[in-house]
Amino acid sequence: MGYSVAVVGATGNVGREMLGILAERSFPADEIVPLASRKSQGVEVSYGERTLKVKALEHYDFSGTDICLMSAGSAVSKEYSPKIVAAGAVVIDNSSAWRYDSDVPLIVPEVNADAVAGFRKRGIIANPNCSTAQLVVALKPLHDRAKIKRVVVATYQSVSGAGKEAMNELFTQTKAVFQIDEITAKKFAKRIAFNVIPQIDTFMEDGYTREEWKMVVETKKILDPKIKLTATCVRVPVFVGHSEAVNVEFEQPITADEARDILRNAPGCLVIDSHEPGGYVTPHEAAGEDATYISRIREDATVDNGLSMWIVSDNLRKGAALNAIQIAECLINRKLITAKRKAA
Repeated sequence: MGYSVAVVGATGNVGREMLGILAERSFPADEIVPLASRKSQGVEVSYGERTLKVKALEHYDFSGTDICLMSAGSAVSKEYSPKIVAAGAVVIDNSSAWRYDSDVPLIVPEVNADAVAGFRKRGIIANPNCSTAQLVVALKPLHDRAKIKRVVVATYQSVSGAGKEAMNELFTQTKAVFQIDEITAKKFAKRIAFNVIPQIDTFMEDGYTREEWKMVVETKKILDPKIKLTATCVRVPVFVGHSEAVNVEFEQPITADEARDILRNAPGCLVIDSHEPGGYVTPHEAAGEDATYISRIREDATVDNGLSMWIVSDNLRKGAALNAIQIAECLINRKLITAKRKAA
């Protein structure tokens, strides 16, 4: 018997990606229900070769739902996730609403799949921030080998991480540059076309942004609380795909060659690392792909046991939709949930 899966936020970037990936991976579902706010009721979305009509979240009865993939923002998740769980479904949430709750597991299946069993406390599993997800996929196998002490990361994050309005703003501003029209910034604090913005999310008292804080806290929760991490998160004029320049300091010696071999055999990782022009991956190549790509692996002579690397991934897939669906697959494969029996 297949599962009943609801996708909340089905008209957004990540929600549409979830529907596509569910179809691509032949997820064992008898029923897929796209949900959004009342204003989107009746909007058509694609699920493989089928077209589905969006239903209103406010009026939907979740009593027959097994898994709810939630991608509608923190406020919606805070309001609806407990109600959905009370109706008997497991919620896999893509927002930041539950990530820092000690009773909610924060999961990247390639990294800490065993922690998924902790979902029973709240009935909710949290998806990490997109920039954290690809980082820990690459760090985990190296941490297992040489134990990470400290990470310094600078991110180059695409506008799709800020939603459809942000993508539209990049397109509109780019067009305006070539047409010599007035450029207005609405979604971002400054113009994004042909520019970079060293701010993602709001500023905190210590001068870091919430996006940078998320990477610190989430890496500790997912990978190891002893790891020290500092981040600078930058928005760049790229539509899809986050990139990260990462410097790692280890407790034990590890060479660049060893790191390449380890990462080539690690789940979810693809190493593209030739010391020649174009021998690395950019966001353009990563868009639409499931892997976390690692390039530019090299030893850092400024610290003992240091490595530098370049990490790229599709933020809408591994950073959000794909990771959520992998969590759902993990629940099923480990027999942690079963499909509800449908009434005859």
